[in-house]
Amino acid sequence: MTARGLIVAATHSGSGKTTVTLAIVAALMRRGIAVRTAKAGPDYIDPAFHAATTGAPSVNLDSWAMTPALLDAMAAQAAAGADIFVVEGVMGLFDGAGGGATGRRGATADLAAHFNLPVLLVLDVSRQAQSAAAVVRGFASHDPAVHIGGVILNRIASERHRALIADAVAARGVAILGALPRDAALALPERHLGLVQAGEHADLAPLIDRLAAAAERHLDLDAIMAGAAALTIGSSNVAPALPPPGQRIALAQDRAFSFVYPHLLAAWRGAGAEILPFSPLADEAPPADADCCWLPGGYPELHAGALATAQRFQNGLRHFAETRPVHGECGGYMVLGQSIEDADGRHHAMTGLLGHATSFARRKLHLGYRTARLLSDSVLGRSGTVVRGHEFHYASLVSAGDDTALAVLSDAAGRTLDDGGGRRGRVTGTFFHVIAMADAG
Repeated sequence: MTARGLIVAATHSGSGKTTVTLAIVAALMRRGIAVRTAKAGPDYIDPAFHAATTGAPSVNLDSWAMTPALLDAMAAQAAAGADIFVVEGVMGLFDGAGGGATGRRGATADLAAHFNLPVLLVLDVSRQAQSAAAVVRGFASHDPAVHIGGVILNRIASERHRALIADAVAARGVAILGALPRDAALALPERHLGLVQAGEHADLAPLIDRLAAAAERHLDLDAIMAGAAALTIGSSNVAPALPPPGQRIALAQDRAFSFVYPHLLAAWRGAGAEILPFSPLADEAPPADADCCWLPGGYPELHAGALATAQRFQNGLRHFAETRPVHGECGGYMVLGQSIEDADGRHHAMTGLLGHATSFARRKLHLGYRTARLLSDSVLGRSGTVVRGHEFHYASLVSAGDDTALAVLSDAAGRTLDDGGGRRGRVTGTFFHVIAMADAG
């Protein structure tokens, strides 16, 4: 049976997409409905909340980094066995990388058009009333390939506030499917890379229960379900997004290293690889029987002191790198360097497997899609391979070191960037997070 689906999108970032998505999903789960989820664009944090709510993995669907065939394969796998497939959007509905010569944007609207799914538009009305109708009208008419199936008003102040907006929007012929009040008890706490991670919430289950109760009280769940459309998917028999970097992969996993895409792990396992997790924060070395070590991104800048004193981890990683490949992405790349300067200006010695040094005290936002052309064979692929991904970090490179560049990096517009990561022997690293090979699928 083909799953039905919908997309929860918004007019802009910070409108409450994740809160509304979790509320809908949790309430439908209470009804015994099989719900599966996905997140538009490059994001590690929101899918973990989805998974905590549904008990099933959530995947990323990225129309900039993934080919149409890979998008179809990812959606087919994620929606298998579901009654309804809910995709949470990214930024505003039509926001993306701009397309350029490739025509790729990474916008939520691209997924709505590709899968022929209706959009449930979340409208933050905390600072407006009837003017919301003009916003809805603009979004509904902007792209004929994107259908606005209904609107959810978020952060209403009162019943009168809701009624003013509802009357104005109804005159535009778009259904309002609910209105959530301003309520601090429904908010998700944030920090510098977005929401505080799901695994760090001691009271996540009660929060999900509150969101479900809010949805049951304030949203028309029957209408939301009825408005979902059959998921349109092409062929799903494709090559993996990224071949496994080894057959037994030591994967750092804890609060300092948590940003790894579920679709990559699934692809590696599907290709026969085994994932061997270990915790640097618990001062664990990579498993001795692994043939490759992968240090994902995360928050090493918040745990730099603990990582600096984790000598079993540091010495074990150095010994591992003498005979087997080690790769670090973003936070993992920072730990492979000489040192990390934390927010208070304190310097903490890292593994020294690469020559660079980084600082979180000298913050600068680095954000955007990236294309990487590999300059030599590595765990990411053969020399000349092109992979797609993104950067999102505030840490700065304060000393570049003298390592060989790992890749030539370009932004979404095709402009070549200075930092191509580093390579020293079997050790490689970059601030770039890989999502997929350019031709995967």
